[in-house]
Amino acid sequence: MKTTDHKTPETSEKTIVISRIFTCSLEKVWKAWTEPENIKKWWGPKHYTCPHFSIDFKVGGKYLACMKDKDHKEMWSTGIYKEIEDGRKIVFTDHFSDSKGNIISASEVGLPGNWPKELIITLEFDENYGKTDFTLIHEGIPAEMYDDCVKGWQETFDKLEGFLKVNETN
Repeated sequence: MKTTDHKTPETSEKTIVISRIFTCSLEKVWKAWTEPENIKKWWGPKHYTCPHFSIDFKVGGKYLACMKDKDHKEMWSTGIYKEIEDGRKIVFTDHFSDSKGNIISASEVGLPGNWPKELIITLEFDENYGKTDFTLIHEGIPAEMYDDCVKGWQETFDKLEGFLKVNETN
């Protein structure tokens, strides 16, 4: 597991780069990211569930996701798939939203910081002798939210790893 901090000098926005090796095939990791019923089983940091995740998995298609915390507070997000290279790469936009997919500001969900209108997430996958090298690049994170976002992604990937282990024979 590797996390890299990239800060753009002229802004307070930072880029999260996290690399992991998952001990299963690329096909299983890819399906975990592209099939809504799979995503709902692992999406979100520790203590969050994912009651809703819909995907129109194609370039130009949208996703709509809901994370629910232990106090039942929901946080919705939406975005558009910008690039899909089957089994290799997924690039999509990321926005805070309401439950209907209407884009809202981070301040409307109670988050501090000067969030850009649109964040970009890039996922890179590479099969390596039956394991999957995986990298997430999340651009546009306000500096004051960087550590929380890194922690959230790490916890999410811990849940993904658990999901993959439980489903390694499927």
